[in-house]
Amino acid sequence: MMDPAKIALFDMDGTLVDFDGQMERDMRKLQSPSESPYRRLPGDEDVPYLDERMKLIRRQIGWWKNLPKYQPGWDVLQIAREIGFNITILTKGPYNTTSAWTEKVEWCRRELPDAKVTITEDKSTAYGRVLVDDWIPYVEPWLEVRPRGIVIMPAHRWNESFIHTRVVRYDGTNLDVVRRALQTAFDR
Repeated sequence: MMDPAKIALFDMDGTLVDFDGQMERDMRKLQSPSESPYRRLPGDEDVPYLDERMKLIRRQIGWWKNLPKYQPGWDVLQIAREIGFNITILTKGPYNTTSAWTEKVEWCRRELPDAKVTITEDKSTAYGRVLVDDWIPYVEPWLEVRPRGIVIMPAHRWNESFIHTRVVRYDGTNLDVVRRALQTAFDR
C-alpha cells in the first residue's frame, strides 16, 4: 500500500505543459510585421496591449485543454513515479478565465488519469514533500510553509538566477541530481 503522505505536487504550466511555447506561437499570430517576436517574461502582464492579447488567447475554447506536453516536467514525473510518490497535479486557476479550470482538469484526465488534481489560487496551502514548479512567485511561499519540502524547478529563462538550498533546477542534463533529491525526500 502506498504511503498517502509521500506526495509529489506537479505544476502544469511551464512544467508539464508548454504554456509558454504555445503562448509565444499564438502571440506571433497577433503581432504586426514591425513588432519584435514575442517571448514571455515576468512583468508582461504589466504591458496593457500584451496583457490583452494573452487574455484573448487564453479565453479561446479548447486552448488550455490542448496545450502540448513539456518534456522536462515529464522526465521528473517519470522518476517520481518510479520512486513511488503519489502524484498530485497542483495548478493555479486563472482568476478571470474560469473555463481554464475545467479544461485543465480535462487535460489531466486525458494525460494523467491516475493523478489527483488540485486547482488553487494559493499553492502554499497544498501539502507535498516535493513541489515541481517553474514559477518563483509560487515556489517561494510554498517553501516558507514547508521547511522540509524540496522543489524541482524546470529551467526557464525567468528562473535562471534563482538559487535556494532546497531547490534543484532541472536543465535537462542533471537528471541524476534530480533523482537523488527526489529519493531523499521520499525516504525521510
